Parts: sequence; structure tokens; C-alpha cells
Amino acid sequence: MREDLRDGSTRLREPTRAWVTQCALSRICGLCEGGLARPVAFVGTPREDARNQFHQPPMHVACAESVRAGDEVVVTTAGFEFVRPDRDDPDRSPRFEPYSRD
Repeated sequence: MREDLRDGSTRLREPTRAWVTQCALSRICGLCEGGLARPVAFVGTPREDARNQFHQPPMHVACAESVRAGDEVVVTTAGFEFVRPDRDDPDRSPRFEPYSRD
């Protein structure tokens, strides 16, 4: 979900479990809510990039580039796995694992 700021810029809101799940199952962009085609992009921290697990939902490449800030990275891929944590998972947030990187 996006948040439009007073200065005209846009940033990502904190992802909720319901929103992330809807984006994953409906294959819609986490920013503009439009349908996704290939490639899809993920925005994340260097730590998420190193783990290959992203918490923000998939986006169009242009949408991802428009909200990338600071040291965040944009990773593109043709497909991803949506991971719903179980009760024993130390990371209780749903996340995305890209299959391969473009």
C-alpha cells in the first residue's frame, strides 16, 4: 500500500498480513494495485536481499524504483514463493522468496 506525502512523493506503508496475502494470491502490485506481469520486483533492505526473503509485496519494476529509498535494493524476478509462517517460524511475518533473479 502506498502513502502519498504532502511533498508529492510516495512511500510504502508498513505491510499488513491481509494486504500482503491479497497481493500474493491476486498477483497485484503492492503499490498501484494493478495486475502483475513478468518481471516482478521486490523492494527490501540489504539484509532481506541477503536472505532472499522480502516482506513488501511484489510490484511493477517502475513502482518499485519509485519508492526505493536510501540503501534499499530492488530485486527483479520472473516468479516467487509466498511463505506463510507456521507457529514455530521465528519470522512471524508473511514473506516472498524470489525463485531466481533477472
